Amino acid sequence: MNKSDIKKVVLAYSGGLDTSIIIPWLKENYNDCEVIAVSGNVGQGTELDGLEEKAIKTGASKLYIEDLTDEFVNDFIIPTVKAGAVYEDYKLGTSFARPIIAKRLAEIAIKEGADAICHGCTGKGNDQVRFELAIQHFAPGMKIIAPWREWSIKSREEEIDYAEAHNVPLKINRETNYSKDKNLWHLSHEGLDLEDAGNEPQYEKEGFLEMCVSPLMAPDVPEYLTLDFEAGVPVALNEKKMSAKEIVLALNEIGGRNGVGLLDIIENRLVGMKCRGVYETPGGDILYFAHNYLETMCLDKMTMHEKAKIAITFAELVYNGQWYTPLREALSAFVDKTQENVTGKVKLKLYKGNIIKAGVWSDYSLYSEEIATFGEDHVYNQADSAGFINLYGLPIKVKAQLDLKNGKNLFE
Repeated sequence: MNKSDIKKVVLAYSGGLDTSIIIPWLKENYNDCEVIAVSGNVGQGTELDGLEEKAIKTGASKLYIEDLTDEFVNDFIIPTVKAGAVYEDYKLGTSFARPIIAKRLAEIAIKEGADAICHGCTGKGNDQVRFELAIQHFAPGMKIIAPWREWSIKSREEEIDYAEAHNVPLKINRETNYSKDKNLWHLSHEGLDLEDAGNEPQYEKEGFLEMCVSPLMAPDVPEYLTLDFEAGVPVALNEKKMSAKEIVLALNEIGGRNGVGLLDIIENRLVGMKCRGVYETPGGDILYFAHNYLETMCLDKMTMHEKAKIAITFAELVYNGQWYTPLREALSAFVDKTQENVTGKVKLKLYKGNIIKAGVWSDYSLYSEEIATFGEDHVYNQADSAGFINLYGLPIKVKAQLDLKNGKNLFE
């Protein structure tokens, strides 16, 4: 498809630096095409304020603001938590937000009869892959425009120059120009001083952290909480029944004020390079911790170990933008089976960035105090272990006997 054939474009619009300048750039470079902006609300909060006015003033014909928060939590976050999927300690906050936004982009593009979908992801990042794989799934014939792979702009500083030249209003300046991504699950920080891996993040600097406080500034007394799960899904916080989204939002407040959820990581991007980022995931850290704590009581050994293996693959699929694939669906089916008895209550203590176990209960517990006790019991015959060890160690014993017969020194 030639540029002259592009009459209408649907743009993934956040109102941030990249997408703000893309609207005038599209109109300049694609024959004054109509630009329809779409903002997927996955919990950005105040970032959505004034977005419609800004989009229209910048040249968009209209703006869709789509509330995706419940679907985001129920269909993306919770399945990933149940899987225990973590990518190199990163709890996938940006990763699983992209497919749901891209799905809605494709739906609106088809509805509007658009000729193309545009996103503001850079050619160095993972998000370009996540957006485009999802678009290919839902709109396989749709042209995708990625300005960072076309325009002459080379840096965020040049983006600011372009914005100022085109009277595009910005909420950032050159001194505070961190690259950030925010949703109801997390906030990421990249760029500026963080690009030097030798620099300590400025956790104590006012305005750097938004969801958390520095552990140094957290209260000097611990805070307790309880979480109830049914089949691996959180259903109550501190004895109060709540939706999963309400629980995540409440945990963000609780964890944030106790300095929980900070991660400073150098991660391996899908596109081959390493990058350094700082993440705030207060509620997510608590939810993962509590869910895993309950699983240690409710899952048998082999299931737990096998689940830990597939968690790595699950995390890579999410990170790499392969949510809408047969393998991810199959792994989710396996995970759902493992969660049938992951029902119970977890008690945690939060203190200055730490999550501390404070108790766990379940009617489906496989832990038996009567069997595990170091005191006297009447259900476990310790003499039985001798026969077990003889059979378990038989291959080792047979191999050693053969080595001795052949003259091998077993101590060499």
